[in-house]
Order: sequence, then structure tokens, then C-alpha cells
Amino acid sequence: QVRLVESGGGLVQDGGSLRLSCAASERTFSTYVVGWFRQAPGKERDFVAAISWNSTKAEYADSVKGRFTISRDNAKLIAYLEMNSLKSEDTAVYYCAAKYGRGGIQRRGAYDYWGQGTQVTVSS
Repeated sequence: QVRLVESGGGLVQDGGSLRLSCAASERTFSTYVVGWFRQAPGKERDFVAAISWNSTKAEYADSVKGRFTISRDNAKLIAYLEMNSLKSEDTAVYYCAAKYGRGGIQRRGAYDYWGQGTQVTVSS
């Protein structure tokens, strides 16, 4: 079992930046794909970004391309989501997730472990 804990959320103005962190409890984390998803009130949990275990591949939702950057530090068992040029439509609870294997990197159901989420609110 891998426990994931997100941090770094908060209230930011339109156009601002935040960096989310996802800390893992087990070293097996370094072999997993890590994804970030978000869920706005009344909506489904949507894919935001994902990164391969060795950081050689990253994928992004169209809505965040060019603004968000996913990264990881396997030595520290932490993944990050750097968010720039934030917009009000980025307001959501952001979840970190981890999965073993390369398939379904953008599919919510493919992930085995989830954090509790961190709230990001962008005020216009």
C-alpha cells in the first residue's frame, strides 16, 4: 500500500501560481506512474497531468498545456504540479494518484492509489 498526501493548495488570484506536492509513503512509488486529477463542484474527476516513473514521458490535459508542469523526485518520493497563469476555471480539489504499469495514463480508473486531495481556489 502506498499512502499519498497532497499539499500546497490554497487561494490565489487569477493569473497567479501555485505548486502542489504529493508525498508518498513507500519506495515503490518510484516505480509508479503518477497522475494529477481535479474535481470541481458538481463535476467528475478529470485528468490533469501524468508522468512516467522515470520522468521520460509526461502528458497533459489540453486545458492546462503550457501552463502546468508535472515533475517528480524519486529520491524524495515526491511529485509536483507547478501551476502558472491560473484561471478561475482551475478551481477544484486536486488529487494525486499512482499506478503501476504504462497503460491508461489518463484514465481515472487505472490508478491504484489516491490521496485525499487539496483545494485550489482561483479568484477572479
